[in-house]
Amino acid sequence: MRRVLAIIAMALLPVIAAAAPVRVKDLADFDGVRGNDLVGYGLVVGLDGTGDGFRNAPFTEELLAGLLERLGVNVTDEALRSRNVAAVVVTATLPPFARSGSRIDVGVSTIGDAKSLLGGTLVMTPLKAADGNIYAVAQGSIIASGASVEGEAARVVEGVPTSGKIPVGARVEREVEFDFAGIENIRIALRNADFTTATRIEDAINRDFDRRLAVTQDSGTVMVEFRQLGDVNPARVLGRIENLTVEPEDRAKVVIDHKSGTIVIGERVRISRVAVSQGALTLQVSEAPMVSQPNPFARGETVTVPRTVAELRNEPGIGFAEVAGETSLSDLVEGLNALGVRPREMIDILKSIHAAGALHADLIVE
Repeated sequence: MRRVLAIIAMALLPVIAAAAPVRVKDLADFDGVRGNDLVGYGLVVGLDGTGDGFRNAPFTEELLAGLLERLGVNVTDEALRSRNVAAVVVTATLPPFARSGSRIDVGVSTIGDAKSLLGGTLVMTPLKAADGNIYAVAQGSIIASGASVEGEAARVVEGVPTSGKIPVGARVEREVEFDFAGIENIRIALRNADFTTATRIEDAINRDFDRRLAVTQDSGTVMVEFRQLGDVNPARVLGRIENLTVEPEDRAKVVIDHKSGTIVIGERVRISRVAVSQGALTLQVSEAPMVSQPNPFARGETVTVPRTVAELRNEPGIGFAEVAGETSLSDLVEGLNALGVRPREMIDILKSIHAAGALHADLIVE
């Protein structure tokens, strides 16, 4: 296990060492070219007795009554006790430049005490954006993952049967107005802000068009002006820009996930000369109580006598292991693995090296 990080690092090092050019479309987004989140509140029908209980979810009963009344069924003063319906929240993302009539995927999740959405069908549900307008309408059969089996005294659940998807389950009814053809400039927003990468994108654009169209505004933004190109189609210009390639730069980072014990070390991480020693202290306490009983026919009581065994073990380390200064990624991992520690113990070592000022990278602990 201790050699896993070293093997992974050595396998990736030849690929990482030579930074490959990356397309602009994979490094940045164009300002205004984005999706919009949609949400709706609807009703799922056709469940096999796994829906909401109306006593614990009265909003489901109100929603069902409203649906039936809109369909011409009078349910006033009627007690609805169906277990085949469930109230759900429907979510979707409206893609940029989505046109009326196009279809998008939606997600469905229960909000009551329904146990499963398997076999359910979502009834027509309007989806609204943050401005309160309806942009799409969802309806269709739900594809739910997982399964739920319940008996008198036990229940087994695999996966998450209370949520699911409806592929192409919503139809776009309203378009987001955006006069893309009339824009005079657009901003390129880098997903990972970096001055070096931004200036390289600027240079690549100006070199490709042979004129100064792009200007770096900050580490995360490059402004592109279309006016110098005359009467052009901005869509064709951006299609040309997004396929330009640059070599991205990034900051040296060490990412640690405490929950899983995962350590990810970037190729640009450097460490100053440092010596590290690691040992383990183990304290083990066990209880082995004894029962003392009186002789037969003798007066006395049975007494439990406590007996505790405590053991303190100090497992010696291997002494100090030296990690040379200005090491590469492979040298750093090799030096840490020389200590013979497990990944979770290596997390503490990396944090201590960072605290000593010898780890020249951003330490991110999640």
